[in-house]
Amino acid sequence: MDDYTGGMKCVLPPGPRAAIFWCLSLSVLALCPVGLRAQKPAPLQVAFTFDDLPAHGPLPPGEYRPEPMRTILKVLRENDMPQTYGFVNGFRTAEYPYQTELLREWIASGDALGNHTWSHPELDKHSARMYIHNIAENEPLLEKVDPRGDWHWFRFPYLEEGDTLAKREAVRSYLLGHHYRIAEVTIDFGDYLWNDVYARCAVKQDNAAIQSLATSYLATADEFITYSRTLSQQLYGRDIPYVLLLHVGAFDARMLPRLIALFRQRGFEFVTLPQAESDPAYKVDPKVAYPGGGLLFELEAQARNVNLPDANEPEEQLAKMCR
Repeated sequence: MDDYTGGMKCVLPPGPRAAIFWCLSLSVLALCPVGLRAQKPAPLQVAFTFDDLPAHGPLPPGEYRPEPMRTILKVLRENDMPQTYGFVNGFRTAEYPYQTELLREWIASGDALGNHTWSHPELDKHSARMYIHNIAENEPLLEKVDPRGDWHWFRFPYLEEGDTLAKREAVRSYLLGHHYRIAEVTIDFGDYLWNDVYARCAVKQDNAAIQSLATSYLATADEFITYSRTLSQQLYGRDIPYVLLLHVGAFDARMLPRLIALFRQRGFEFVTLPQAESDPAYKVDPKVAYPGGGLLFELEAQARNVNLPDANEPEEQLAKMCR
């Protein structure tokens, strides 16, 4: 069906529910009724987050421990990124007290800290009681370096939220009772896998291999953006704001400018963790045991009996490089 507005032709898709005119000229768009113009889709949103502060993974020759975190902070500021949460394992500062200053540098940059347990235990392999003690053991350090901060955000190491429902409920009860919010993850491409390989290839001065690592890092990130968007559409019928998991590793620091550019090319705008997780999807507890850990999407998919999309896993190929 056609409609004529001011003598200019607009095409109306057939059907009783048609509500949008497709104007044949941009100059005509202003003449089409306001209520019938195409609505701009909501922007894709993502919050970048970093685990294992103040130190993660091996370093290439000639690089010192403060450099990855300082590089990450520099790149975040250069790219006008919003406040970024970093999740702390305090045992590093017990071994190397100077690393406490790296946490203060993170705060001084305008970014925020959260609790990632004291020593990064696997919940699947420990009792809820031991695990809760490990969470509490990290709190004095967070209070010391960030006394005014909103550090009551918790990120499960390995994304393991409980291999049994009893264990899951016990830990969540503690977190709720101590005013924590859970920093769920909805995009994870296994970025940490590249940090070990990068250090090995740097020792061998294998520049071709390092370039290959950069290519595979970005390609895998891109693939898992699609993976998470597919699950979001299947579960919620829309793109919810996403939360990306990264680590403060040497290769992560090297690749961060290109990773930010990739998300921009895919149409994302950047938000804070609290902004992303204010979406109602993050308030739903799937209430499932999930050995091995997983994204919030994957737990929700299990709860609803939704099949997961296919995705390539890079571990085997990376494990063979620069040996």
